[in-house]
Amino acid sequence: VAVTGSNGSVGHRVVLYLLKQGCSVLGIDVTPLPNALLDLIRKELGTQVFEPAPGRFMFKQIDLRDWDAVLGCFKAGFGGQLQFDAVVHLGAIRDPGDYGVETHNTNVVSSYNVLRAAAELGINRVAQASSVNAVPLVYSEDKNMQLEYFPLDEAHHTRVDEPYGLSKAICELQASSLCLRYPALCIASLRLHWSVPSISFTQTNALESEDRSRKDLWGWIQEDEGARAFWLALNISSPRHPSLSSSDPSSSGGQLALGTGWTGHEAFFIVAPTTRRPEVDTKVLKEKYFPQVRVREGFDLAGRKGFFDCGKAKRVLGWVHRE
Repeated sequence: VAVTGSNGSVGHRVVLYLLKQGCSVLGIDVTPLPNALLDLIRKELGTQVFEPAPGRFMFKQIDLRDWDAVLGCFKAGFGGQLQFDAVVHLGAIRDPGDYGVETHNTNVVSSYNVLRAAAELGINRVAQASSVNAVPLVYSEDKNMQLEYFPLDEAHHTRVDEPYGLSKAICELQASSLCLRYPALCIASLRLHWSVPSISFTQTNALESEDRSRKDLWGWIQEDEGARAFWLALNISSPRHPSLSSSDPSSSGGQLALGTGWTGHEAFFIVAPTTRRPEVDTKVLKEKYFPQVRVREGFDLAGRKGFFDCGKAKRVLGWVHRE
């Protein structure tokens, strides 16, 4: 498995999780391999994963904006006869920065290069990091944070007004487009929330407050649960649901046969089922900050229930967040 953005915090956990499943992993990043990742791997798995054998870890430094570099890296695989079976694409700038062009242009070019290279080379299993901000949330202006209903699902609109969220909406559109041209291609776009070691970490964060957190709907995800979602998205033997709603714009519209895998592009919210405000009832948060947003029929926001519906990830990937 090739893992772009392996030097980031999410990348560390994904690399480690895949190695623990027995995968050979090539980490790819624009910056040099950090000692922190090496130390993490040694601590959890020992030094044998650096030896030339199945389940090994290697690293390559390239700029994902360079098409020739990406294509060449994917062609080379691990060297010899060992080629990539799958790609996890995490490499991106994680916020809008100065709200200029760098975040958007870097992310959009990088994602297309990675997805296109995988498609051209017949690497047909791809999982990429999208974001909950494909919906207008954290970085959008308040006036443009027009949410239609709770809990949010993948059918909700993606009318974002800022470069980071736009880059994530575009990477999903890229995936759908490439899957039309390459019918064997299977791409999962995982809309991750704030990835943290534990919910207690969110309570000690200096920037955490009820009001400040309203724009991300008080969501979170335990970091290894996020890594597990990437594994399930690549694992063709994981449980599948026989069909998806054709009204879901994030779906490529295909039927997903139970137990036989799926092709095309699908987006998934990957978020914990609870808010990170255990002392406040979710209904209170909703009425205080979003009184105008309707609650979908059949759903109840009582207790600590979160504002995101991850039912699609459960049905299609077999993923349920475990605290």
